[in-house]
Amino acid sequence: MKKLPIGIQTFSKLREGDFIYVDKTEYIYNIITGNNYYFLSRPRRFGKSLTLSTIAEIYSGSKNLFTGLWIENNWNWEKKHPIIHISFNSLNYKDLGLEIVLKKELLKIGRKYELLLSETSSPELFEELIEKLAAAKGRVVILIDEYDKPIIDFLEAENLHIAKQNRAILRNFYSIIKNADPYIEFFLM
Repeated sequence: MKKLPIGIQTFSKLREGDFIYVDKTEYIYNIITGNNYYFLSRPRRFGKSLTLSTIAEIYSGSKNLFTGLWIENNWNWEKKHPIIHISFNSLNYKDLGLEIVLKKELLKIGRKYELLLSETSSPELFEELIEKLAAAKGRVVILIDEYDKPIIDFLEAENLHIAKQNRAILRNFYSIIKNADPYIEFFLM
């Protein structure tokens, strides 16, 4: 008897742990082959993080995780794309500040792909990462989870100034996406 995947947000953990999974890969296929840019706003605990994790595994070519699922025989598993997956839920922006953790996260992703990045601000670093990653590995898949958490976490009256600072940082950070279009395979926030 399979286990219920309560609290599991990582597709590989769900599949390797033999948890129950309702196959939504045909719907995900329709999303990733339909358009290049998506914004998904759903309530908490609605499966957004699991969906992003599933998309990351598809674009990474992890065919073994999709055995018996609809997409197994409907996807080109040989074609892999580099992934920039940023989850604001796991970043320590409350202690270190948003700009600092964004830079650290982008540098970490760059190191994962053995890229040397030299820009100093988070938007320029993001742009540099996208361009260098696309040149080295092919068009990039960008997955942003909990995109608004650095704002929402500071909505109390005494912290509203931090929410406004974080909003400005994120506005600048995301502003590079439009010009990076030639390097982006898929974007979901």
